[in-house]
Amino acid sequence: MENKKCGKQSFMLGQPVVITHWASVAGKKESEGPLGKTFDLTNKDSYFRQRTWEQAEKRMQQIALEILAKKAHVHQSEFGLVFSGDLLNQCIGSSFSLRNTGIPHLGLYGACSTMAESLLMASMAVGGGFTDKAVAMTSSHFASSERQYRFPLGYGGQRTPTAQWTVTGSGAALVCSSGKGPKITACTIGTVTDLGIKDANNMGSAMAPAALATIRAHFDDLHVGADDYDLIVTGDLGQLGKEMLLTLAQREGLSLGGKLADCGTLVFDVTKQDVHAGGSGCGCSGITLCGYLLEKLNSGKLKRILFCGTGALLSPTSTQQGLPIPGICHAVSIVGG
Repeated sequence: MENKKCGKQSFMLGQPVVITHWASVAGKKESEGPLGKTFDLTNKDSYFRQRTWEQAEKRMQQIALEILAKKAHVHQSEFGLVFSGDLLNQCIGSSFSLRNTGIPHLGLYGACSTMAESLLMASMAVGGGFTDKAVAMTSSHFASSERQYRFPLGYGGQRTPTAQWTVTGSGAALVCSSGKGPKITACTIGTVTDLGIKDANNMGSAMAPAALATIRAHFDDLHVGADDYDLIVTGDLGQLGKEMLLTLAQREGLSLGGKLADCGTLVFDVTKQDVHAGGSGCGCSGITLCGYLLEKLNSGKLKRILFCGTGALLSPTSTQQGLPIPGICHAVSIVGG
Protein backbone atom coordinates (compact mmCIF):
# COMPACT_ATOMS: atom_id res chain seq x y z
CA MET A 1 0.00 0.00 0.00
CA GLU A 2 1.34 3.42 -0.97
CA ASN A 3 1.70 6.42 1.30
CA LYS A 4 -1.50 8.43 1.32
CA LYS A 5 -2.31 12.10 1.88
CA CYS A 6 -5.39 12.44 4.08
CA GLY A 7 -7.30 15.67 4.22
CA LYS A 8 -5.38 18.93 4.24
CA GLN A 9 -2.72 18.28 6.88
CA SER A 10 -2.26 14.55 7.44
CA PHE A 11 -0.75 11.52 5.77
CA MET A 12 -0.75 7.79 6.35
CA LEU A 13 2.28 5.59 5.78
CA GLY A 14 1.40 2.63 3.57
CA GLN A 15 4.24 0.71 5.16
CA PRO A 16 4.65 1.97 8.75
CA VAL A 17 8.19 2.94 9.70
CA VAL A 18 9.73 1.52 12.85
CA ILE A 19 11.34 3.25 15.82
CA THR A 20 13.89 0.53 16.50
CA HIS A 21 15.96 2.23 19.20
CA TRP A 22 15.86 5.35 21.35
CA ALA A 23 18.08 7.17 23.83
CA SER A 24 17.62 9.81 26.50
CA VAL A 25 19.99 12.00 28.49
CA ALA A 26 18.78 14.15 31.39
CA GLY A 27 19.94 16.51 34.13
CA LYS A 28 19.76 16.39 37.91
CA LYS A 29 16.27 17.83 38.40
CA GLU A 30 14.85 15.51 35.75
CA SER A 31 16.49 12.50 37.42
CA GLU A 32 14.64 13.42 40.63
CA GLY A 33 11.25 13.46 38.91
CA PRO A 34 8.73 10.64 38.40
CA LEU A 35 10.42 9.44 35.18
CA GLY A 36 14.00 9.59 36.48
CA LYS A 37 14.63 5.86 36.26
CA THR A 38 13.53 5.67 32.61
CA PHE A 39 16.40 7.78 31.24
CA ASP A 40 19.52 6.14 29.83
CA LEU A 41 21.92 8.61 31.43
CA THR A 42 21.55 11.39 33.98
CA ASN A 43 24.19 13.82 35.20
CA LYS A 44 24.21 16.00 38.31
CA ASP A 45 26.67 18.35 36.61
CA SER A 46 24.63 20.92 34.67
CA TYR A 47 27.72 21.68 32.58
CA PHE A 48 28.20 18.05 31.49
CA ARG A 49 31.96 18.69 31.92
CA GLN A 50 31.85 21.56 29.43
CA ARG A 51 32.75 25.24 29.87
CA THR A 52 29.31 26.71 29.20
CA TRP A 53 25.67 25.66 29.36
CA GLU A 54 25.37 25.98 25.59
CA GLN A 55 28.28 23.58 25.15
CA ALA A 56 26.62 21.30 27.70
CA GLU A 57 23.56 21.15 25.46
CA LYS A 58 25.75 20.23 22.51
CA ARG A 59 27.35 17.50 24.63
CA MET A 60 23.96 16.08 25.62
CA GLN A 61 23.09 15.57 21.96
CA GLN A 62 26.45 13.94 21.33
CA ILE A 63 25.90 11.54 24.23
CA ALA A 64 22.36 10.74 23.09
CA LEU A 65 23.64 9.90 19.60
CA GLU A 66 26.44 7.77 21.05
CA ILE A 67 23.98 5.81 23.21
CA LEU A 68 21.63 5.40 20.25
CA ALA A 69 24.41 3.98 18.06
CA LYS A 70 25.51 1.62 20.83
CA LYS A 71 21.97 0.34 21.33
CA ALA A 72 21.53 -0.18 17.59
CA HIS A 73 24.94 -1.92 17.30
CA VAL A 74 25.96 0.39 14.47
CA HIS A 75 28.58 3.04 13.94
CA GLN A 76 27.24 6.58 13.83
CA SER A 77 28.37 6.86 10.22
CA GLU A 78 25.67 4.31 9.34
CA PHE A 79 22.90 6.77 10.23
CA GLY A 80 21.62 7.86 6.85
CA LEU A 81 20.27 11.20 8.00
CA VAL A 82 19.77 13.21 11.17
CA PHE A 83 16.89 15.63 11.69
CA SER A 84 17.58 17.74 14.76
CA GLY A 85 17.02 21.12 16.34
CA ASP A 86 17.02 22.94 19.66
CA LEU A 87 16.16 26.28 21.26
CA LEU A 88 19.52 28.00 20.95
CA ASN A 89 20.03 30.79 18.43
CA GLN A 90 20.71 29.28 15.01
CA CYS A 91 20.30 25.79 16.58
CA ILE A 92 23.98 25.58 17.52
CA GLY A 93 23.31 22.71 19.93
CA SER A 94 22.39 20.52 16.99
CA SER A 95 24.89 21.71 14.40
CA PHE A 96 27.83 21.73 16.81
CA SER A 97 26.98 18.23 18.04
CA LEU A 98 27.28 16.86 14.50
CA ARG A 99 30.47 18.68 13.49
CA ASN A 100 32.89 16.52 11.53
CA THR A 101 30.81 13.37 11.98
CA GLY A 102 30.14 12.99 8.27
CA ILE A 103 26.45 12.33 8.99
CA PRO A 104 24.01 14.10 6.63
CA HIS A 105 22.06 16.62 8.68
CA LEU A 106 18.89 18.63 8.19
CA GLY A 107 18.44 21.22 10.91
CA LEU A 108 14.95 22.04 12.18
CA TYR A 109 13.37 24.72 14.29
CA GLY A 110 9.98 23.95 15.72
CA ALA A 111 10.73 25.28 19.22
CA CYS A 112 9.43 22.74 21.74
CA SER A 113 7.62 20.82 18.98
CA THR A 114 10.97 19.74 17.52
CA MET A 115 10.85 16.13 18.76
CA ALA A 116 7.53 15.58 16.99
CA GLU A 117 8.64 17.55 13.93
CA SER A 118 11.88 15.59 13.60
CA LEU A 119 9.96 12.29 13.99
CA LEU A 120 7.50 13.41 11.34
CA MET A 121 10.29 14.38 8.93
CA ALA A 122 12.18 11.15 9.60
CA SER A 123 8.98 9.22 8.86
CA MET A 124 8.58 11.01 5.54
CA ALA A 125 12.21 10.40 4.57
CA VAL A 126 12.22 6.72 5.51
CA GLY A 127 8.66 6.05 4.37
CA GLY A 128 9.39 7.75 1.05
CA GLY A 129 12.41 5.53 0.46
CA PHE A 130 15.00 8.31 0.64
CA THR A 131 16.95 6.64 3.47
CA ASP A 132 16.75 3.44 5.48
CA LYS A 133 17.86 4.94 8.80
CA ALA A 134 17.01 8.44 10.03
CA VAL A 135 17.57 9.89 13.49
CA ALA A 136 15.12 12.31 15.10
CA MET A 137 16.85 14.27 17.85
CA THR A 138 16.49 17.39 19.99
CA SER A 139 17.60 18.97 23.26
CA SER A 140 17.11 21.86 25.66
CA HIS A 141 18.85 23.14 28.77
CA PHE A 142 17.30 25.11 31.61
CA ALA A 143 20.16 27.56 32.07
CA SER A 144 20.83 28.24 28.38
CA SER A 145 17.12 28.84 27.77
CA GLU A 146 16.80 31.21 30.71
CA ARG A 147 19.78 33.18 29.46
CA GLN A 148 18.35 33.42 25.95
CA TYR A 149 14.64 33.96 26.53
CA ARG A 150 14.27 35.55 29.94
CA PHE A 151 16.96 36.58 32.44
CA PRO A 152 20.40 35.08 33.10
CA LEU A 153 20.30 33.05 36.32
CA GLY A 154 22.81 35.37 37.96
CA TYR A 155 20.19 38.14 37.97
CA GLY A 156 18.14 36.19 40.51
CA GLY A 157 14.88 37.13 38.78
CA GLN A 158 11.64 35.77 40.19
CA ARG A 159 9.60 33.35 38.09
CA THR A 160 5.85 33.86 37.78
CA PRO A 161 3.41 31.07 38.81
CA THR A 162 2.55 30.51 35.13
CA ALA A 163 6.20 29.93 34.17
CA GLN A 164 7.50 26.48 33.31
CA TRP A 165 10.88 24.87 33.98
CA THR A 166 12.86 24.18 30.82
CA VAL A 167 13.98 20.55 30.87
CA THR A 168 17.69 19.82 30.70
CA GLY A 169 17.81 16.81 28.44
CA SER A 170 18.20 15.31 24.99
CA GLY A 171 16.20 12.61 23.23
CA ALA A 172 17.07 10.69 20.07
CA ALA A 173 15.10 8.05 18.16
CA LEU A 174 16.19 5.85 15.26
CA VAL A 175 13.53 5.51 12.56
CA CYS A 176 14.04 2.58 10.16
CA SER A 177 12.27 1.04 7.20
CA SER A 178 12.13 -2.34 8.96
CA GLY A 179 12.88 -3.95 12.30
CA LYS A 180 11.25 -4.39 15.68
CA GLY A 181 9.79 -1.64 17.81
CA PRO A 182 6.94 0.88 17.95
CA LYS A 183 5.64 1.90 14.53
CA ILE A 184 4.67 5.30 13.14
CA THR A 185 1.51 4.91 11.09
CA ALA A 186 0.32 8.46 10.42
CA CYS A 187 1.25 12.09 11.02
CA THR A 188 -0.44 15.49 11.02
CA ILE A 189 1.50 18.64 10.14
CA GLY A 190 0.52 21.60 12.27
CA THR A 191 -0.47 25.13 11.34
CA VAL A 192 0.80 28.28 13.05
CA THR A 193 -1.91 29.48 15.44
CA ASP A 194 -1.96 32.77 17.33
CA LEU A 195 -4.57 33.92 19.85
CA GLY A 196 -2.65 37.04 20.86
CA ILE A 197 -0.97 35.92 24.11
CA LYS A 198 2.15 38.02 24.71
CA ASP A 199 3.40 36.75 28.08
CA ALA A 200 6.66 34.83 27.60
CA ASN A 201 6.14 33.37 31.07
CA ASN A 202 2.86 31.76 30.02
CA MET A 203 3.79 29.82 26.93
CA GLY A 204 1.60 26.84 27.78
CA SER A 205 -1.46 28.98 27.17
CA ALA A 206 0.06 30.34 23.95
CA MET A 207 0.55 26.80 22.61
CA ALA A 208 -2.79 25.30 23.69
CA PRO A 209 -4.79 26.64 20.67
CA ALA A 210 -2.26 25.09 18.27
CA ALA A 211 -2.56 21.75 20.06
CA LEU A 212 -6.33 21.87 19.73
CA ALA A 213 -6.13 22.78 16.03
CA THR A 214 -3.79 19.89 15.24
CA ILE A 215 -5.68 17.29 17.26
CA ARG A 216 -8.91 18.34 15.56
CA ALA A 217 -7.26 18.18 12.13
CA HIS A 218 -5.84 14.73 12.91
CA PHE A 219 -9.25 13.43 13.97
CA ASP A 220 -11.00 14.94 10.94
CA ASP A 221 -8.39 13.99 8.33
CA LEU A 222 -7.99 10.38 9.46
CA HIS A 223 -11.54 9.78 10.70
CA VAL A 224 -10.38 8.80 14.19
CA GLY A 225 -11.17 10.00 17.70
CA ALA A 226 -9.94 9.87 21.27
CA ASP A 227 -11.27 6.31 21.64
CA ASP A 228 -8.70 5.13 19.09
CA TYR A 229 -5.81 6.05 21.40
CA ASP A 230 -4.64 5.00 24.85
CA LEU A 231 -3.10 8.43 25.34
CA ILE A 232 -3.07 11.78 23.58
CA VAL A 233 0.22 13.27 24.75
CA THR A 234 0.94 16.95 24.21
CA GLY A 235 4.50 18.23 24.19
CA ASP A 236 4.88 20.68 27.01
CA LEU A 237 1.79 22.71 27.72
CA GLY A 238 2.39 22.31 31.44
CA GLN A 239 -0.43 22.33 33.97
CA LEU A 240 -1.95 25.66 32.92
CA GLY A 241 -1.73 24.98 29.18
CA LYS A 242 -3.18 21.49 29.62
CA GLU A 243 -6.15 22.93 31.49
CA MET A 244 -6.62 25.55 28.79
CA LEU A 245 -6.56 22.87 26.08
CA LEU A 246 -9.27 20.92 27.91
CA THR A 247 -11.35 24.08 28.27
CA LEU A 248 -10.97 25.00 24.60
CA ALA A 249 -11.81 21.45 23.50
CA GLN A 250 -14.92 21.40 25.66
CA ARG A 251 -15.99 24.79 24.33
CA GLU A 252 -15.66 23.54 20.75
CA GLY A 253 -17.34 20.22 21.45
CA LEU A 254 -14.23 18.11 20.82
CA SER A 255 -14.01 15.11 23.14
CA LEU A 256 -10.57 14.03 24.31
CA GLY A 257 -12.12 11.16 26.20
CA GLY A 258 -10.07 11.57 29.35
CA LYS A 259 -7.00 10.51 27.35
CA LEU A 260 -5.00 13.75 27.56
CA ALA A 261 -1.56 13.71 29.16
CA ASP A 262 1.22 16.29 28.88
CA CYS A 263 4.98 15.77 28.92
CA GLY A 264 5.38 18.93 31.00
CA THR A 265 3.31 17.41 33.82
CA LEU A 266 4.73 13.88 33.45
CA VAL A 267 8.44 14.67 33.64
CA PHE A 268 8.25 16.60 36.94
CA ASP A 269 6.19 16.27 40.09
CA VAL A 270 4.61 19.72 40.17
CA THR A 271 3.57 19.25 43.82
CA LYS A 272 7.05 18.37 45.12
CA GLN A 273 9.49 19.98 42.68
CA ASP A 274 9.79 23.74 42.28
CA VAL A 275 8.82 23.88 38.62
CA HIS A 276 5.72 26.10 38.93
CA ALA A 277 3.44 25.13 35.99
CA GLY A 278 5.55 22.13 34.91
CA GLY A 279 8.22 21.30 32.35
CA SER A 280 8.94 22.82 28.96
CA GLY A 281 11.63 22.93 26.28
CA CYS A 282 12.51 20.65 23.36
CA GLY A 283 14.03 18.17 25.78
CA CYS A 284 10.77 17.89 27.72
CA SER A 285 8.92 15.89 25.07
CA GLY A 286 12.24 14.48 23.81
CA ILE A 287 13.18 12.62 26.99
CA THR A 288 9.58 11.80 27.93
CA LEU A 289 9.12 10.06 24.58
CA CYS A 290 12.56 8.46 24.38
CA GLY A 291 12.79 7.56 28.04
CA TYR A 292 9.25 6.64 29.04
CA LEU A 293 6.57 6.50 26.33
CA LEU A 294 8.42 4.35 23.79
CA GLU A 295 9.28 1.82 26.49
CA LYS A 296 5.60 1.64 27.44
CA LEU A 297 4.67 1.07 23.80
CA ASN A 298 7.41 -1.49 23.30
CA SER A 299 6.37 -3.48 26.36
CA GLY A 300 2.71 -3.49 25.37
CA LYS A 301 1.59 -1.40 28.34
CA LEU A 302 0.43 1.17 25.82
CA LYS A 303 -0.98 0.09 22.47
CA ARG A 304 -1.36 3.37 20.58
CA ILE A 305 -0.61 7.00 21.37
CA LEU A 306 -0.95 10.31 19.57
CA PHE A 307 2.25 12.22 20.28
CA CYS A 308 1.60 15.94 19.82
CA GLY A 309 4.70 18.11 20.12
CA THR A 310 3.84 21.73 20.87
CA GLY A 311 6.05 24.74 20.24
CA ALA A 312 5.94 28.46 21.08
CA LEU A 313 7.37 30.33 18.10
CA LEU A 314 8.81 33.37 19.80
CA SER A 315 12.24 34.95 19.93
CA PRO A 316 13.79 37.47 22.34
CA THR A 317 13.39 40.08 19.60
CA SER A 318 9.69 39.44 19.03
CA THR A 319 9.00 39.48 22.78
CA GLN A 320 10.89 42.74 23.27
CA GLN A 321 8.88 44.29 20.43
CA GLY A 322 5.65 43.34 22.18
CA LEU A 323 4.52 40.83 19.58
CA PRO A 324 2.23 37.92 20.48
CA ILE A 325 3.46 34.34 20.68
CA PRO A 326 2.31 32.05 17.86
CA GLY A 327 2.18 28.32 18.53
CA ILE A 328 2.45 25.16 16.47
CA CYS A 329 1.78 21.49 17.08
CA HIS A 330 2.71 18.41 15.06
CA ALA A 331 1.09 15.03 15.73
CA VAL A 332 2.56 11.54 15.24
CA SER A 333 0.50 8.36 15.65
CA ILE A 334 2.62 5.58 17.20
CA VAL A 335 1.50 2.00 17.79
CA GLY A 336 3.18 -0.58 20.01
CA GLY A 337 5.79 -2.93 18.55
